[in-house]
Amino acid sequence: MKENALSRRAFMRNVLGYGALVTAGIPVIPCLCAAMGRRDYPQGMQTVVGDVRINGMPVAVGAPVRSGDVVTTGPPPAHAIFVMGRDAFLIRENTRIEVETLSDTAENKVAHVLRIVRGKMLSVFGKGNKYIVTPTAVAGIRGTGMYTEADPGITYICTCYGTTEIEARAVPGLKKRFRARHHEHPIYIYGAGNGDRVMIPAPMKNHRDSELILLASLVGRVPPFARKSPRTGNKY
Repeated sequence: MKENALSRRAFMRNVLGYGALVTAGIPVIPCLCAAMGRRDYPQGMQTVVGDVRINGMPVAVGAPVRSGDVVTTGPPPAHAIFVMGRDAFLIRENTRIEVETLSDTAENKVAHVLRIVRGKMLSVFGKGNKYIVTPTAVAGIRGTGMYTEADPGITYICTCYGTTEIEARAVPGLKKRFRARHHEHPIYIYGAGNGDRVMIPAPMKNHRDSELILLASLVGRVPPFARKSPRTGNKY
């Protein structure tokens, strides 16, 4: 299977615009699950409520989610929980996400990209290079719990625990790094036309610890804030 050979700069550029690769017919790795580590946890859809679709087709519990898929939910009460490799996700109503994988053979890197076109997603990530792309932000993720809401002109991101590096797409090069143990650094990231107010502090909203604990349990982990001791539990 042919992989993209991308320069370091082009690799990051394509994290932002991977949809152009697919449109142009450039090949990408076809199966996200196979590339994301251990597979000894139940994969694919774990909960399906209401109108949930993959590539426009209604799905049921057990349906796999693969690189290249588009996952959508309809109006309330629609939502879904699914697992890909060592990562687990809860997507709420009226959400559209696009799943992709990019590889750089020269740098020996693989990046797993989830583009949130619109909507709300809670996620827990294991090790590896992961990115969430929204209309206004790019977040690099390592061993992180994260909640994201995406709209055309604004993104809300809460680093629930772990480490993120968040870049504002309206101001290339404007990045902030966040380390959190328990929701310490929620922020809004605005698009163009908001002056110098591009990244501003935000409240913690619309997600719960119980949801993070549930997602983490699906991939055999416990969030740091839920451990009896910082030195116990599995590492992310």
